[in-house]
This record gives sequence, C-alpha cells and structure tokens, in this order.
Amino acid sequence: MSIELLLASFASLCAGMIDAIVGGGGLVLVPALFATFPAAPPASLLGTNKCASVWGTLMASRQYARRVQINWRVLLPAAGFALAGGLLGAWAVTQMDPAFLRRMLPIVLVAVFAYTLWNKGLGTVHAPRFSAGAELAMACAIGAVIGFYDGFFGPGTGSFFIFLLVRLLGYDFLHASASAKILNVATNLSALALFAAKGHVWWQVGLTMAVANIAGSVIGTRLALKYGAGFVRRAFIGVVGALILKSAYDALIR
Repeated sequence: MSIELLLASFASLCAGMIDAIVGGGGLVLVPALFATFPAAPPASLLGTNKCASVWGTLMASRQYARRVQINWRVLLPAAGFALAGGLLGAWAVTQMDPAFLRRMLPIVLVAVFAYTLWNKGLGTVHAPRFSAGAELAMACAIGAVIGFYDGFFGPGTGSFFIFLLVRLLGYDFLHASASAKILNVATNLSALALFAAKGHVWWQVGLTMAVANIAGSVIGTRLALKYGAGFVRRAFIGVVGALILKSAYDALIR
C-alpha cells in the first residue's frame, strides 16, 4: 500500500468518526485528499470521497438503528426526498454558479452556532412536537431542501440536517444525529451516482478508504451512544465552529 493511500485511509478513519457523531467528516477528508493527491482532477477526488463516506454513513445508520428508536415511517420518505433533492441540486450546479452560497454560508453557520449556544436546553430532551402527518411533511421538506443544498454546494450538510431536526421537529441531538445519517446516506448516494456516471470515482482507492471510514464510524457511533445527547451537542458546536472558520476562509481569502 502506498504512503498516499495510507494517509488518505487515516484521514478517512478520522472523518468517519466525526461524521458518525455529528456530521462534518468532509472537513477532514476532502482537504486531506486534495493535499495527498494535488495533481488529481477535483471531480475525481470529490467522487472518491463520496465512495468512501457513503459506506461509513451507512454503517453509522445501522449502528444507531440498533440502539436508538428511529421513526422509519417519517425518515424513509424523507430520505427519498433527500435523494431527489440531491440529484436536482447536482443538476442545478451545472446551470448556475454556486459562488453566492460560499459568501452566505459563514453568516448562516454563525446564526446556527449562536442560536445553539444561546439556547442551552436545545436538543437535550427528545420531544417530537408534531402529529404523525405534520412530522412526515416537515421531514420531507427538510430532506428535499438540504438534499438540494448538498447536491448544489455541500459543506455542512450533516450539521444542517441535525440542527433542523432538533429545532423544527423537537428531536434531541442523539436522535437527530441518528436520523440525519439516514438522510445523508440518500444524498451521498445521489452524488456518488452522478460522479460514477461521469467516471469521476477511483474505485480501488475509494473502497480501501471505505474500510477505514467504516471503522471510524463504528468508533464515533459508540461514543455518541455511550455519552448521549449532551456529548453530541458539544461535538455539534465544535464542528459548526470549525465549519465557520473554514467557510469564512473560503469566502473571504480564496
């Protein structure tokens, strides 16, 4: 195994652990891939990233489903909307420049960060606030909107899923993280399908990294399940803070 693949696999393990807890694994894996393979086409690196991360997200979903009560009647239709939204977003990015989102993203993330810090009880108690039909409609809307965002632009998708499930549906951070993984599997699959159709996936590298990503997701899921919603909330704040710094750098300096 080459040193480049070892480095990418280690980054994939770390990304899988972070992503399983609270989303945001791309903060680690995407920059690592660009640094490790500087001469590679960006589309190939992004496609290979999806090839690795979708397996870790799928494993995290399975781990959570065994220990956390998931409302499958709500989440499965919402995942379908997320997949459709992701495909539509991927098509839209071929029609228009997403640069305006790069400038807006730090502002939105600061608002999410401040709101979460200000509301210290946010996401500490699992208390869904809608009837079955209303919860389904709201979850499908969240899936479609954030799915579109993931296909169109992408950074912070998992964190946005978690925040909206907590703020709008009344989930605690542990249930929101578990539910977000199912929605994120759908958006990752739609992106992977698009990249694969265009030949932008290094399958051998991606599948090797997937093994490491799965291992990381198992570690991250066990930490989240062991320490509960409070731990996931703190991890969420940390990841959103890192996203603010990264997105501000991209918007203002690059």
